[in-house]
Amino acid sequence: MKKRVVVGLSGGVDSSVAAYLLQQEGYEVIGLFMKNWHDDSVTISNECPWLEDSNDALLVAEILGIPFQTVDLSEQYQEKIVDYMFSEYEKGRTPNPDVLCNREIKFAVFLEIALSLGADYVATGHYCQKRTTEIDGKPLYHLIAGADTNKDQSYFLCQLSQEQLAKSLFPIGALTKPQVREIATEMELVTAEKKDSQGLCFIGKVRLPEFLQQKLQPKEGQIIQIDKNHPIYTSTDEAETLASLSHKITYTPDMGKVVGKHQGAHYFTVGQRKGLNVGGTTEPLFVIATDVVTNTIYTGLSSNHPGLFRRGLFIDASETHWIRTDLALSVGESKEVMARIRYRQPLQKATLHQEEKGMYVIFDEPQSAITEGQFVAWYQEDELLGSGVIA
Repeated sequence: MKKRVVVGLSGGVDSSVAAYLLQQEGYEVIGLFMKNWHDDSVTISNECPWLEDSNDALLVAEILGIPFQTVDLSEQYQEKIVDYMFSEYEKGRTPNPDVLCNREIKFAVFLEIALSLGADYVATGHYCQKRTTEIDGKPLYHLIAGADTNKDQSYFLCQLSQEQLAKSLFPIGALTKPQVREIATEMELVTAEKKDSQGLCFIGKVRLPEFLQQKLQPKEGQIIQIDKNHPIYTSTDEAETLASLSHKITYTPDMGKVVGKHQGAHYFTVGQRKGLNVGGTTEPLFVIATDVVTNTIYTGLSSNHPGLFRRGLFIDASETHWIRTDLALSVGESKEVMARIRYRQPLQKATLHQEEKGMYVIFDEPQSAITEGQFVAWYQEDELLGSGVIA
């Protein structure tokens, strides 16, 4: 009997080809489109509107001759992703909705729907790979980077569990984007030349300030510029501890000069340079810190400003996640890994240090714009071992 797979057809080329390849491998394939958003007022017009995507997904299903339906997950998306984002921004943190969408929607709510349809697996058009080995007679699932290094999306799946991976397939993970487009062209799929979608997971391109303003009201505050030669950057801690390497500087307005005004500290994130609207500087200003309590933004001149760099970060014990649970560190243990603090960042040499209250990630080289609320993911060679939310 054929194994049944439900494919998350997004209306893009990647999931279209994923469905076709599974069909070629002999699976019984069902296409499901997820509708996650109702409010078109904040979506940039004609940029990935859900209706057009849904129609493209239906056309692909018709060409492949597979059953197709749309599921409305907007209620769960609102609760698990949108509300969480608002809450995080309100605290002055910068969440990653795509990582959350995979953990909470595609490989949780969507997976449950697929299983209720009698599916053995769910499949997506992610550029990543899965390998299975055995330990003591039990299967162990490995999340491997996509073969196309330009498109590798393993980072977005860094919060998946062994149970979720067990039921997941990634048919295009061993292919490059040009190869995927070539297959789509040969099959005359309507999505063959379609541009990659941008913006929030399955919502499309959204005007983030307007989106946030629905709940977070604008509030005028000061933009403070901190000089790169400020004494706070030259004070040395003779014995470098894990805590000191991960320490976030606490700024106060009297450390710098007022250079402008903003409409809400919660709209800004560390490393941001656009949207400050401060003119007359010799080099671009970058956000080096935000304080939502006092509604203040702290900035520094140029991308080399010392306020942008740190050697380490901390992950609270409750936010530390291992895909490879068999490799999880015990208190007092450390491990050399390669890590990244954002999608597309080249992997960096780092060491994990497990303590009782959580884990320190200390990089060999200082990292720019380590941002609270984002995910750090760590790898061994091309395998993603685990991740955590930056505190």
